[in-house]
Amino acid sequence: MKAPRLTRSLVSQGISLPVSPVKTRGTQSLSPKNGSPLAKLPISSVLRSLVILSISSSSLLLKPCIYTLSHLANPKNPLLDVAKNPLLNRLVKHTLYRQFNAGENKLEVQQSINDIKKLGYRGVLLGYAKEVLSDHGNALELSEEAIREEIQIWLDGTLQTVDMAQEGDYVALKFTGMGVQALQYLQQQKEPSKFMDDAIRQVCDLALSRNVRLLVDAEEQAVQPGIEDWSMIYQKYCNSRFPGRAVFYSTYQAYLCSTPATLARHLEQARQEGYTLGVKLVRGAYLKIEPRHLIWATKEETDDCYDGIVEALLTRRYNNMLQPAAQDQKTLPPVNAIIATHNRDSVRKAHALRLQQHADGQDHGVDLSYAQLQGMADEVSCELLQGFEDAEQEKSKTMMEKPNVYKLLTWGSVKECMGFLLRRAIENTEAVGRTKDSQQAMWKELRRRVFG
Repeated sequence: MKAPRLTRSLVSQGISLPVSPVKTRGTQSLSPKNGSPLAKLPISSVLRSLVILSISSSSLLLKPCIYTLSHLANPKNPLLDVAKNPLLNRLVKHTLYRQFNAGENKLEVQQSINDIKKLGYRGVLLGYAKEVLSDHGNALELSEEAIREEIQIWLDGTLQTVDMAQEGDYVALKFTGMGVQALQYLQQQKEPSKFMDDAIRQVCDLALSRNVRLLVDAEEQAVQPGIEDWSMIYQKYCNSRFPGRAVFYSTYQAYLCSTPATLARHLEQARQEGYTLGVKLVRGAYLKIEPRHLIWATKEETDDCYDGIVEALLTRRYNNMLQPAAQDQKTLPPVNAIIATHNRDSVRKAHALRLQQHADGQDHGVDLSYAQLQGMADEVSCELLQGFEDAEQEKSKTMMEKPNVYKLLTWGSVKECMGFLLRRAIENTEAVGRTKDSQQAMWKELRRRVFG
């Protein structure tokens, strides 16, 4: 299956979307003039990032690193168990853990969130790293008490995460974390049980009371259709309360050929049921384990899908990538979006379009956020922040919209976060080119600080 090539409708409207430093009429270049975007990072962060990125961008070093992390995540020897070896725990916590994670308790997490906000970020997308080992066993073999205990563990951890988040932050949910029965219900596309539903609604109610937003992570296709069905239940529950504003978001993976049709179907459902759809758009994280025929044949097709969907969301007009589920519709219903990507070109294109809309006095009512993982793609995140700050300093005639930039990070003990850290290392094997770009950006920043 081949992705349709975009007609570049924005170009026909006089909107240019270059991938080099972006300028729009009366606005400041997205690439900053007044200094390095990474200048806002502390030197400790630059050095730690440089070491980790140097390993991640080297196929020679990355493989043994993944091998080591896999043993630390699933230790058979007490010496390799970070929960039992205090020296190993300390080593991991002050290197990999500190790079990617928020902390082990509420005090550490709050400090991490405050530090991130001091750099200019709007907030965080916070997740709990603890995972229920729900890929083993059978729900039929578990007692009702054991099933409820798994769900209760998920509920307690998720409520704790919402309590740690600050107003305006997001909290990431993983439905499979509720245990064996939840996993099987998702695989069979069954509705959540009464106990599961009550647990999820408790999370929703706490988030609503604290002005914290929720988003559901995408997972493998074996469970993703079920996750989408469940997500739409709680999108309606949360988002119908606030016209034009989404509290609950679903995640859509642009590398799947089916994503444009899935998103179009959900947009139409939201239109008919009268609420704002929350969309978090990612490229996808399961490339190596998904059936290959489900994924676009080339990276270029995935890029076209991603950028085409972003264009449709921000303009609220269907295009040749995102086509309406109901043929009589030309415009999208109310939608809020999170552009979650480490791809600099996609971020620049989206921000250029956003600035052009602002310069033209267009307001489509799309609440937009950008998100990158903590410890990764800092050059992309900081470029968004720095571009705005430079424009403020120069007092541009066109008032610029400050981008809502977030960092996605997890919290939990070092032991609980080992699986997350292993997945980050594996993810880097699929994006060595991007990792090298980040490494080069950090080298450039270090040289700037040393030599001026």
